Amino acid sequence: MSSKDKNGIELEIPENVTVRKEDQLIVVTGKRGTISKDFHKIPASIIIKDNTIAIEPVGKRKGDLAIANTARSILKNMFKGVEKGFKYKLKIVFAHFPISVKVKGKEVHVENFFGERSARVSRVVGDVTNVTITGDDVIVEGPSLEEVSQTAANIESSTKVRGKDQRVFLDGLYIYSRDGRD
Repeated sequence: MSSKDKNGIELEIPENVTVRKEDQLIVVTGKRGTISKDFHKIPASIIIKDNTIAIEPVGKRKGDLAIANTARSILKNMFKGVEKGFKYKLKIVFAHFPISVKVKGKEVHVENFFGERSARVSRVVGDVTNVTITGDDVIVEGPSLEEVSQTAANIESSTKVRGKDQRVFLDGLYIYSRDGRD
């Protein structure tokens, strides 16, 4: 899928994906949606030609090549996201007080956590990130790996146990599956 040469890294654009560049903003469109990423802080030049993307680092040092490889990984995740999407699953775990989870707009409310009266609220990152609750699972889906993983992390960290022994009090929501969709 990609190859290295003396000048940098080349990455092949998949068939059903369109890529356009506006200044340092890369916009990738596919059947699952559109993702845009600003690459102005990455010191490498990104050139789109025909069906490939060339990533050329600023220098020839090891660190410069590592930055170019990071840009390649970000672009690969963008391609995978607009083709297949990403899906994170969280499990609702409780011992005594039954936890209820509700999605209200761009927020996820975890109610009755340890019998607390107020809900613990975490925000959903991104416009196309979708959160659904099925049984004792919370499923976070979307085309952007960054937005899906950050949303799942927000939900998991909102139920962090504070002031008690975490080995004994295991209530909360925990990520148990991360995958690109098939």
